[in-house]
Amino acid sequence: MRFLPQLSLHGPFGSLTVSEEDEGLVALDWGWGGDQQQTDLLRRAREQLHAYFDRELREFDLPLAPQGSAFQRAAWRAFGSVAFGSTCTCLELGSRCGIDPRALGRARSLNPLPILIPSHRLVGPRRPRAFIPEGTADTARFLIDLERNP
Repeated sequence: MRFLPQLSLHGPFGSLTVSEEDEGLVALDWGWGGDQQQTDLLRRAREQLHAYFDRELREFDLPLAPQGSAFQRAAWRAFGSVAFGSTCTCLELGSRCGIDPRALGRARSLNPLPILIPSHRLVGPRRPRAFIPEGTADTARFLIDLERNP
């Protein structure tokens, strides 16, 4: 079994671990990773995540390499089109990008790089309840509030 380089950090709602493969970020997971390595990319990711949580960064400048189907990668790129501090529903984003909203919802649940690929900006159609894989609705609301209240 091959272990990916990973580096953990303390976030405002618990520990996060970022993983790298072939000079691209492939995962952001909740919890503290067991195999810590400090590559240049992982240090940059940790620094940028801290700056984001401190309201000093609005856009990440990191090479993302999420593993998924061509459709999933297209959907994850579409999530990035939702502006910092904004939210939209899967229906709105699907209409704008020509992607089935239900398929967007499924891709959202498989997002391997939450926060970096901003799935927290997608909210439910009836009430402002956002979604973030592995996190909670409270985590997503925290991220939306963080972006809306600089």
